[in-house]
Amino acid sequence: MAKGPTADTVKTGVYITSIHDINFKDKEYTIDLWLWLKYENRKFDFLQNLEVPQAKTVTKSFSTIDSSGNKVYMLMKLQCVMKDSWAINNFPFDRQKLRFSIENSQFDSQSLVFVADTLGKHFDPRFTLRGWNIDSLNISTGIKAYETAFGDESLKKPHTEYSNFKVRLQINRDAMGLFWKMFLGMYVAFLIAYMCFYIHTDSIDSRFGLSVGALFAVIGNKYIIDSTLPESTTFTLVDTLHGMTLFFILTVIICTSYSLRLVKQEKIARAKKFDFISAQVLLVIYLSLNAWFIYNANG
Repeated sequence: MAKGPTADTVKTGVYITSIHDINFKDKEYTIDLWLWLKYENRKFDFLQNLEVPQAKTVTKSFSTIDSSGNKVYMLMKLQCVMKDSWAINNFPFDRQKLRFSIENSQFDSQSLVFVADTLGKHFDPRFTLRGWNIDSLNISTGIKAYETAFGDESLKKPHTEYSNFKVRLQINRDAMGLFWKMFLGMYVAFLIAYMCFYIHTDSIDSRFGLSVGALFAVIGNKYIIDSTLPESTTFTLVDTLHGMTLFFILTVIICTSYSLRLVKQEKIARAKKFDFISAQVLLVIYLSLNAWFIYNANG
């Protein structure tokens, strides 16, 4: 790796034309952008030494170099498939930060330092992310440290620093349509179990059958949603709502069992009163908890 006594600056700018193919399961997205660099040191061969650290693939569809003046001006069109980690705790009311950065793989921070070109806009306001809103786009520069000498025995410690140019795009989701699309089956299953309170006590077997069927319907709905999301070790909103619904359906089954016991003791009036009170209390608590968790996730 090349080094120099003083670091030369590279003025860098980007203009994003498209972000698409956001894939939660594979933790990736695709970004199309124009990238330009202005520098004096003609040894900085960015056409060959451009490094995009978080990219799975980088495709240069166009590039041009103007070296007629005192500075080299390089312009290129890139399409990058980027890997990223998604914050899914509040899915589908999630906010994501998409990150893009570049380095020069040949020259470290002692030879090359990026300077951000902040003139003008950095993304095309006409491009839209389907189902998402763009909150902000920030560009910055920094130093990234690698705890290795890359085989350079002249270094006293295995530590190398590279200058980088970073883009951070914050987006939030238009979630209500997706929310109802994903959770409607779960709520219908709960309502089926809830309606058991209004079935006559003579049909106690039907009440058990509906409740157990609703239980499996919620479990199936959760497996379908989980199949579209990356694995997570934290308890997400999806887990909370499904877990709470399963608990309330289980409570319906327990209440039905107690009501059956009252019927067998020929306490019909008491069983009807118990069903009525249980139905109102469970519904109010269930709706309140749902509203609370959804409000916090969307806040």
